[in-house]
Amino acid sequence: MTAEAAMVLSVLVAFTMALVWSLLVVAARIQCVDAARTGARAAARQDPRAAVVRVTRDAAPRGARVTVGRSGDQVRVTVVARPPVLSGLPFELREVAVAAAEDAVAAAPGGSAPTTEKVPGAGSRAAPDEARGRADAGSGTTAGAGEPGR
Repeated sequence: MTAEAAMVLSVLVAFTMALVWSLLVVAARIQCVDAARTGARAAARQDPRAAVVRVTRDAAPRGARVTVGRSGDQVRVTVVARPPVLSGLPFELREVAVAAAEDAVAAAPGGSAPTTEKVPGAGSRAAPDEARGRADAGSGTTAGAGEPGR
């Protein structure tokens, strides 16, 4: 094998390893998003804090830190995890999900629990409301790759 061929081969191996690592980071980020949303839903239902943390950790990547808080009528769940394999790198995966607490939604003026409506071709589903929109539709803010760790 010539020196050029060895160099090309080592570059290809390094590139392939970087791609695999990138896929693992994306998979961990998706797990963080799902875990934060699951925790926000549980917290919005007024589940006990320990149960919310347990459910969130079950869905989060191994070793993730979970923070649950409430501000007014909103609950906030934060999931922070180190990147897989190369966890010594100076950044974290951080996802936040926010949802309206069910007791606040039910107590809103003229408000009650979300109603059900028929959507053609989609069966029945809950009517769109602010609480579900924040918990399910891109509610989290992301501090992804490249952000310094804390």
